[in-house]
Amino acid sequence: MSRKDFSLKTEDENEIVEAIRTAEKSTSGEIRVHLEKTAGSQDIFERAMEVFHQLKMDNTKEENGVLIYVATEDRNFVIYGDKGINDKVEDDFWESTKDIILNHFKKGDFKQGLVDGILMAGEQLKRHFPWQEDDENELSDQISRG
Repeated sequence: MSRKDFSLKTEDENEIVEAIRTAEKSTSGEIRVHLEKTAGSQDIFERAMEVFHQLKMDNTKEENGVLIYVATEDRNFVIYGDKGINDKVEDDFWESTKDIILNHFKKGDFKQGLVDGILMAGEQLKRHFPWQEDDENELSDQISRG
């Protein structure tokens, strides 16, 4: 990420939550954003997997949860998709999504980076896991914090 401080105003957070709701409207998939200051001594990917489990994202029926984990003081982030979605998306999907988010982050536009990443993930979830009549929102859409 850039040298700029990662900060979100309340209205930014509301827009991020709304992007999650929009992305999830047409899919059984689940998207979460988790913010914390640092991954600590852990590798950021390992920490993202731990948070994924703590948020019970690995309990979705179709293994189609997507976590955007951001360690704000570390200026680093991970997009982690569960097995169901990983098996379906193109090999470069997560990397290209990460690039879009990173381009916004480098400009200091953290909200837009998260919104664009959420909506891109939502499009893939919609494509591979379209909403069915009996689908329910299995996880909170709110931003979680560590």
